Amino acid sequence: MANLSKHTCRRWLILPVVFSAMCIANIANELFTPDFFNLVEQRYGAKRVDDFSDWRDTINEGLQLSVTDKLYLANQFANRRIRFTSDSEHWNKSDYWATPIESLGTKGGDCEDFAIFKYFTLKAMGVDESKMRLMYVRALLINEPHMVLIYLETPGAMPLVLDNLKTRILPANQRRDLKPIYSFNGQGLWLAKAQGLGSSKPSSAGTKTWTDLVNRIENGE
Repeated sequence: MANLSKHTCRRWLILPVVFSAMCIANIANELFTPDFFNLVEQRYGAKRVDDFSDWRDTINEGLQLSVTDKLYLANQFANRRIRFTSDSEHWNKSDYWATPIESLGTKGGDCEDFAIFKYFTLKAMGVDESKMRLMYVRALLINEPHMVLIYLETPGAMPLVLDNLKTRILPANQRRDLKPIYSFNGQGLWLAKAQGLGSSKPSSAGTKTWTDLVNRIENGE
């Protein structure tokens, strides 16, 4: 069973590679097989199977929608299905980046896990990875580090912010409560400028944490 899960997940758009339109259309069919749902039940219990069925249906629905509607759908699904909890409470670790399967299977995660779940769900819906970045910020109202997902339609556009603190998707210039620090995706790492949120140049090939996360996704975790 584990080998099958590893094989199917490697073929899914959850990996940081470019897929053809034909492959995108077959994502849900290739990942969400009867064997996959059996594995979900073994790992997380029968009650979680419906959540994964709904995730599959959400991805399929998103494939047919505009980008604006894809963003809304992925944002709402994550914010409604995943309960916020700290890494120390949920994973007994000071810092842990959960895969989307782990977050939905355990119905819990912190801000990083929300952003990661939305990122890969949107990739599965066919959203261009180059237009999405995970962004570390400081949430000024609570004075804590935080992570959100941002979407930029064009390099010079005002980013849209997908967040679990404020669930409405807003342009970055309407999120004065967030101070950007840096952003990244599977294609690189960006130091953020205070106002542009995504207008700075790549400074690194990525992060070890991101690489470790993708490796665990490849292994069906």
